[in-house]
Amino acid sequence: MGEEIAISLQNVSKCFKRYSRPVDKLKEVLLPSHSKVDEFWAIKDINIEIPKGQTVGIVGRNGSGKSTLLQIIAGTLTPSSGDVQVNGRVSALLELGSGFNPEFTGRQNVFFNGRLLGLSQKQIEDRFDDIAAFADIGDFIEQPVKTYSSGMFVRLAFAVAVNVDPEILIVDEALAVGDIVFQHRCMRRMRAMMDSGVTTLFVSHDAGAIKTLCNSAIMLHDGKIHTTGLPNAVILEYLKLVTELELGLSTEVEVNSQQQVNNISDNVIPSATAANSDIESPSLNFKNATRRGSGKAKIENVKILNQLGKYAGENPVFLFNEKVTLVVNVKVYSPINSCIVGFHLCDKNGNEVIGSNTLEENITIDRLAAAEEIEIRFEFNLPLRPGSYSLTVAGAENYESISFDWIDNIMVVQILPPDTGKRIHALVAQPMVVKINKKSLPNIVTQT
Repeated sequence: MGEEIAISLQNVSKCFKRYSRPVDKLKEVLLPSHSKVDEFWAIKDINIEIPKGQTVGIVGRNGSGKSTLLQIIAGTLTPSSGDVQVNGRVSALLELGSGFNPEFTGRQNVFFNGRLLGLSQKQIEDRFDDIAAFADIGDFIEQPVKTYSSGMFVRLAFAVAVNVDPEILIVDEALAVGDIVFQHRCMRRMRAMMDSGVTTLFVSHDAGAIKTLCNSAIMLHDGKIHTTGLPNAVILEYLKLVTELELGLSTEVEVNSQQQVNNISDNVIPSATAANSDIESPSLNFKNATRRGSGKAKIENVKILNQLGKYAGENPVFLFNEKVTLVVNVKVYSPINSCIVGFHLCDKNGNEVIGSNTLEENITIDRLAAAEEIEIRFEFNLPLRPGSYSLTVAGAENYESISFDWIDNIMVVQILPPDTGKRIHALVAQPMVVKINKKSLPNIVTQT
């Protein structure tokens, strides 16, 4: 493995044997020809190379093989076949409870885990105060770990993981247990470690965290690599697959300028024309959009109007903080009991920066019959940092149901810099009121 590669997996597989009865395990040893064993391949033929300093997000449904893969990389599981090479000290925060002895105190576990990671007694002593301060569990650090709450446990486990100078950090969903304040502290520390060149593997169901923290992402499905690439693209593929599996059918709709939009079911539905004939706009023509949903209703047309109420085109450009109107036309194909329509604008990393929906804006849309059509208009300003933003629009009956239509990357919106020349130092620029109270300093007498 080259010096610039932190982790290399070649044709790695892991098989677990499952026995119907305990005696079947004994029969496998004594009477191999009569053994009854069910083989379960948690991961199969995994090939990955991760360069040093990269942050890689891993996503997938429960049971897809994520935790098994991380445990093999961390060295707590041995693969059934394949070659695993890891170049650097690994610090792993895996499932809650791993690596700590419940009978030991927090302090004892800190020293025990530090020694396992290759640190000397002196090195752990030098780091202990930082670990205790980061965990912030007070006197409980002198109590047995079995008395800890799940939140206290993950505080101490994460504090150890990030304070032993790892070259490779592995985090598997554990942060979801901590409180909000601690999660923010963990994210800041992880960001600092990533910036310093620590190779990081991060498993989370938080799509925003994956998109914000990671350079690339890997999606596992049924123990195999399904998709790799930029985080936003992988997250979209993951969400699409989850929807397809929940519906039990394929829902992807790829749209280009030469074809009409296919219905998300097997029927073909022609695209609708604009609901308002006084506003010029084309029929549905989403060149780079991906789509998922049940198909009970369909977003037939989406357009953005500028501050003058004019159609802004397929690739609109807006002034900084310009007031715009997003127009969404929905047609119903099967009766629905209620309807929520919403949108969000995402930055280039896929992080949502502006968004809302009809429910949150106290707009109630009750039962709709087949063939009914509705138009929703969202009016809002764009006080955003100059750059490009992608638009996603979606609709569902309620928060718990599968979306009837969800279209990602409908269009890219460009925001121009403020004409005042002011620089925007954050994603969203809010109006500021700044006051200064100047006080005269007392005369300073210097004695000689």
